[in-house]
Amino acid sequence: MARLWIPLLLLIGLAMPASAAELTADSVNAAELRNRPPAEDKMDPLAIRAEVLLDRAHVSPGEIDGRFGDNARKALAAFAAARGLSSGSNLTPELWDALRQDQAPAIVTYKITRDDVRGPFLKKLPRHMEDMKDLPRLGYTSPREALAEKFHMSEALLKALNPRSSFEHAGEEIAVANVMKPDETVPEITRLDIDKQAETVQAFDKDGNRVAMFPATVGSDDKPTPVGSFKVESIDANPNYRYNPDYKFKGVKARKPFDIKPGPNNPVGVYWIGLSIGQGYGIHGTAEPSKVGKTESHGCVRLTNWDATFLGQHLSKKAVVELR
Repeated sequence: MARLWIPLLLLIGLAMPASAAELTADSVNAAELRNRPPAEDKMDPLAIRAEVLLDRAHVSPGEIDGRFGDNARKALAAFAAARGLSSGSNLTPELWDALRQDQAPAIVTYKITRDDVRGPFLKKLPRHMEDMKDLPRLGYTSPREALAEKFHMSEALLKALNPRSSFEHAGEEIAVANVMKPDETVPEITRLDIDKQAETVQAFDKDGNRVAMFPATVGSDDKPTPVGSFKVESIDANPNYRYNPDYKFKGVKARKPFDIKPGPNNPVGVYWIGLSIGQGYGIHGTAEPSKVGKTESHGCVRLTNWDATFLGQHLSKKAVVELR
């Protein structure tokens, strides 16, 4: 009877699909569009490579999670439109060839630094805003969270590519998304077009050329974001967050204003771009990048921290913002 188990196990192993544990830098970098589109329901080497290439082209897929979902399709549609290509949100051979003009590897090796693991890290991020106000900083909860955000990745994907890593030791080499382009020159952004229905932010230079596109969470039924033409009033990195009881956010019981210290897990993330709408409206980062474009906001325009940082660093203080 025991002998029968050996061939049976071999057959089961051959029948099983590739698991996240088998995901490697080589499998991602060699991924090609063949007879199937990138997967949406599981981590897929082709989806990862496409997401990284879109990120490098400044049409952000949001959090790179290895699944070709709605945010990746928005990015692909923007990439296609900018190049006059058809097919919209479907990855066709024509679009894949255009994406692959960037021949840089999608996954590269990174050596963890002392700064990456120094902290301090939060033991746990409080669920309620009132519980955040006494913390000295709203930092990351672990080196893994910090490294995932640094490379625009989900923690799950980072772990899948590095199943044996603890992410806690300086000098350790790990596989990460190749999203850094340190020598790139980016033009100043002078106009933003925010589409509430599509949940996108498009950024343009003074000549009308699109510089970048980001997925966004824009308002909610309870607190819809106003429409119209507005101006940028402030651009602040590492902002404090001030809660006003007049906001009447669900789940917040405080009757007096309070402040929350800066940090990537601050309610508005690492960047705040104030708009001339008033009443605390602005564009900002988030502590939950996986939810961008998928949940509601408190009326503001929410981006991932890295997209908010890119925008804040290249946005003119005289920029016009069109909300529609």
